[in-house]
Amino acid sequence: MSSHPIDRPADLDAVRDSYDRVADTYAHMMQTTGMGDIRVHPWLKASVDAFADTVGDLGPVLDVGCGPGTVTGYLAERGLDVSGVDLSPRMIENARRLYPDCRFEVASATELALGEATLGGVLGWWSLFNLPRDVLPQVLAHFARALKPGGSFLTATHVGDEDLVRTEAYGGVPVRWTTHKWRPEGFVGLIERAGLTPVAELRLPADQFSGPGVVVMARKPD
Repeated sequence: MSSHPIDRPADLDAVRDSYDRVADTYAHMMQTTGMGDIRVHPWLKASVDAFADTVGDLGPVLDVGCGPGTVTGYLAERGLDVSGVDLSPRMIENARRLYPDCRFEVASATELALGEATLGGVLGWWSLFNLPRDVLPQVLAHFARALKPGGSFLTATHVGDEDLVRTEAYGGVPVRWTTHKWRPEGFVGLIERAGLTPVAELRLPADQFSGPGVVVMARKPD
């Protein structure tokens, strides 16, 4: 458990069960359609590469909400000391199958036991949008405490003004979760209030797989 307790989302169990149901379909779509694969999205790959270059040898990296491990595996190929965690046990089973040389554990972003100033980097790559609006700031503050001075945080999320309740996803699989969308300015403001300094922002238009998004990289002050 976190030494700074974080409120447990009321829908956490429903979200976990939903991602367990979509995990196999999601992993298959990533492998066959390019959805979510940064290697076929130049701007997303550039963002992750910049993150990797910035972290360097500063320390271990944690990929929070790693899904089937695609980005975790990529960062490991880049030579980073990286591990991944995900709320969904089935997602972690896929990650371990696809990237057997990487380290993965089942864990919620709200229940991570992270020591203060122990990480060189934290990644929240399209994985924090299910957190309720009052819980996300708590999680970001926990990440900020866990980063070493000079450490980097990279995140991406969906842009919009509304909370979208999903009842199916990824080819019609039944799910029950809420996508909490953020305006870029508000999202960046949350990161700043958590104690991190934004250093880059990339706004993305809608594509065949998703609506508009924003990528933000931030740094823990020295």
